[in-house]
Amino acid sequence: MMTTSPLCGRSGRWLQDSARYAARLLFPTPCRTCQSRLTDDPVPFFCRTCWQYIRPLKGPACPRCARPFISPLASVYSPTHLCGDCRRRKPAFTRAWSLYPYVSPLREAISLLKYERKYALADSLCRLLGDALPSELNIDVIMPVPLHPIRLREREFNQSLLLAQAVSRRLGTGLSYTNLIRVANKPAQTSLSRSARLANLRQAFRLRTPEAVQGCRVLLVDDVFTTGTTLHECAKVLRKAGTGAVYALTLARALDPAMLPDAVLLTPARETVRTKGMQPDAHL
Repeated sequence: MMTTSPLCGRSGRWLQDSARYAARLLFPTPCRTCQSRLTDDPVPFFCRTCWQYIRPLKGPACPRCARPFISPLASVYSPTHLCGDCRRRKPAFTRAWSLYPYVSPLREAISLLKYERKYALADSLCRLLGDALPSELNIDVIMPVPLHPIRLREREFNQSLLLAQAVSRRLGTGLSYTNLIRVANKPAQTSLSRSARLANLRQAFRLRTPEAVQGCRVLLVDDVFTTGTTLHECAKVLRKAGTGAVYALTLARALDPAMLPDAVLLTPARETVRTKGMQPDAHL
């Protein structure tokens, strides 16, 4: 079933912002990251100061999975140098892009949408995605990473489909959201090792009509790249069906904070409040 896009036109967004401002005057709401009182801040649940910390990932990175390299000189003499994970286990996808680090306040925003059904954040997250799309995208079809029907009924929406719709609209590229399906409702992966995640997701996906993607360049879209296991398994199914290159795009990338510049990290003094359950999604 098609999910209605949260994106709206300029007039609709102005009405949303006006209604939000009026609601904040009547019902004071704290920022979910720093607890300061929200006033005319443009994003639901977050103050302007905290939201400005969401900045795109930049600098040298693995040309396969986009994992940032610690040294800014890491790829000067070897532009095709892969990270350790990709050397140990070559991903099935051709290339991946992760646009932002999975840190506060983006981490809270994604979790509020997914686990607390704060649908008002969908538009802001889709705008973040659209604003940082890589210029190298050359694809034929876009596919969101699917949820199992049981999980979809529980959550009532697929956040990856919302993001994929935003990419489809921005690029003018076709969106396929019923062909790739999840056939196994596997246990949560939060506490599993990398190898255990692979075993947990093996044969979890399939295509309803494999012939529909033969020869196509496919872009998989998801919200958070943790180990890349889910994207790897989806890409395996697609490549087996005879697709061309399979790319992956995620809004955020879970990374060790030590790998990130201070400019994208909130200070401990501001990062005072945590929404419960802020771990990367268990399906990744």
